[in-house]
Amino acid sequence: RYPIQTEVITPTDEDILQEAIRLELSRNGQVFFIHNRVSTLDMVAHQLERLCPEARIVTANGQMPPEQVEKILTDFINYDYDILVATSIIENGVDIPNANTIIISGAQHFGLSDLHQMRGRVGRSNKKAYCYLIAPSSELLTNEARRRLNALETLADLGSGFHLAMQDLDIRGAGNMLGAEQSGFIADLGYETYQKILNEAVMELKEDEFQELFTDAVNGDQSASHHYVQDSQLESDLEIGFPSTYVENISERISLYRELDGIQNEEALLAFKKRMIDRFGTMPEAGEELLQVVRLRWLCMRLGIEKIVLKQERLSIYFPSNLQSPYYQSETFGKVISWLMSRWQRCRVRDIDGRRSAVIENVKTVNGAFTLLSKIEKGE
Repeated sequence: RYPIQTEVITPTDEDILQEAIRLELSRNGQVFFIHNRVSTLDMVAHQLERLCPEARIVTANGQMPPEQVEKILTDFINYDYDILVATSIIENGVDIPNANTIIISGAQHFGLSDLHQMRGRVGRSNKKAYCYLIAPSSELLTNEARRRLNALETLADLGSGFHLAMQDLDIRGAGNMLGAEQSGFIADLGYETYQKILNEAVMELKEDEFQELFTDAVNGDQSASHHYVQDSQLESDLEIGFPSTYVENISERISLYRELDGIQNEEALLAFKKRMIDRFGTMPEAGEELLQVVRLRWLCMRLGIEKIVLKQERLSIYFPSNLQSPYYQSETFGKVISWLMSRWQRCRVRDIDGRRSAVIENVKTVNGAFTLLSKIEKGE
């Protein structure tokens, strides 16, 4: 696929419109013309007949019976017509590879996501695609409409959907969450990181400042496996991940890592592994280690371990940095410390600058770390 060439034109640019349609027809292609006013749809079709009398034109809108709309689209797919004049109904699910020019009338009235969605109806083959946005001249537009059209015209490359979403968020605003003007922090940190920090802050408030209000909720959470730490991080010098020889596309790898990070149980993890094998073949050892990292993180959260470092055949585990955490009075912490102290030849507990941790020697792999911490959990 090629990037969709996008251009903003005014209603008076009939010569550009005529040239765009004839260019598409000259290569045996088809055209979408979007006009979101049912009452004037036929009038637009007559104007197009005047500009391109040789074109075969048909109209469709959401007020027609479904059977009629289906027949019109089927005929258009079968190349019985050259131009489909329609309302925005075509933005959902219409995939016609032979249609590679789209003209959107009154583009200033559409939202950025709607425009991006409709633009995506073309460029679905190996042909160069074009999108023309018809709107009044810049000085007659509102500031928001001008920014939307400029964003769509500028961000036309493949994979630009995320940047358009961020532009849309910036134009419309992200709202206010638990404080004044938080959207600035979201822009600096990224939405996922901001959400994580926000969740941690809410949990701290529940446990400390507003403990009396949330006594039942906190007591209920204490039985949950992730009460003491919200997440557990891993640092390692081992080869862990999906190699480029296994998943070649870097964007695809990042997407898979993000999906894997969101998995919460063993059943979903096994289903993820099954899909990976089905798509990419037998999983390499580094990939298997990555799946075991997910299980290791779950185990660490149950044991109240905030961070683990697996380097040079040595496992370092770090307990919660908040020394006032109820974790240090919990049965779980007592069990972990008892296990470590009973194996003093191999383990040592440290308290450096108020950061409590432990080091366990002779741990070579992620699976080895998982096996060892499983023994701690079971008290073996």
